[in-house]
Amino acid sequence: QVQVAESGGGLVQAGDSLRLSCAASGRTFSDYNMAWFRQAPGKERDFVAHISWGGSIIDYSESVKGRFTISRDNARNTVYLQMNSLKLDDTVVYYCAASARWSALTTTSQGYAYWGQGTQVTVSS
Repeated sequence: QVQVAESGGGLVQAGDSLRLSCAASGRTFSDYNMAWFRQAPGKERDFVAHISWGGSIIDYSESVKGRFTISRDNARNTVYLQMNSLKLDDTVVYYCAASARWSALTTTSQGYAYWGQGTQVTVSS
């Protein structure tokens, strides 16, 4: 099975940018669709963005559309989340997730079998 690990979180000011990375290991990276979710304390894990195994299908939640960009580099076994114009509401833990390429892309957390430990993003005013 694939293992994924996020990095790049931190403390930034509102309006700043931050790029999260998710490095995969253990299996062929291009065999997996990848996604980013986020979760606030006591709340459900919410969909942020996903990208298909080959990169041809991308989707975003309405809350981040136009501000965040998901991309992947299959040669580097890494998926990225470029976050621009960060808002206070973006302060949560961000999780990287993977699902097998033959599975349907979904915006629900149940559709992803492999998860990282999360990385905290804090946006201050």
